[in-house]
Amino acid sequence: MRAAVILTVALAALGACRDETAEAPAPAPLTAENVSFFCQMNVLEHGGPKAQIHLAGYDAPLFFAQVRDAVAYLKSPEREAPIRATYVSDMGAAPGWNAPGTENWTAAETAHFVVEAGVAGGMGAPEVVPFARAEDAAAFVGRYGGRVVALTDIPDDAVLGPVDPAVSLEVPQ
Repeated sequence: MRAAVILTVALAALGACRDETAEAPAPAPLTAENVSFFCQMNVLEHGGPKAQIHLAGYDAPLFFAQVRDAVAYLKSPEREAPIRATYVSDMGAAPGWNAPGTENWTAAETAHFVVEAGVAGGMGAPEVVPFARAEDAAAFVGRYGGRVVALTDIPDDAVLGPVDPAVSLEVPQ
């Protein structure tokens, strides 16, 4: 009897773990109706890479006009709900800076991010530029400078620090 209870509890725990990993939703396509979480402006009206964060209990993801803003949200201790998935634009597959794509998402956890490149994101602040492939990130660094880091290694000051309006930022072509 005791072995049966232990087995039942173990199977229930294993099932709960399996359910959590199966819950990660697929990325949502970017549409003209999507607005940026922080500024409530239309996401597609701004160039540069985008991000979406899926929260537990929410049907639609939070969209961000800049990846910088999404990473700031991830670093914040105050959130609406637990995070289920985070996706960022794969700028290696984007048609261009001003057309970052609507379905070329990559998981933020496996993306390669270029920081400190001195490029302006969609809202004019310094951007953190994501790529699915390390080779594409390295090519971007070769053209615009900066360095490649993983999501967990993005420095706080790259996304949480103040934006100096006197610093001139480049808009990639």
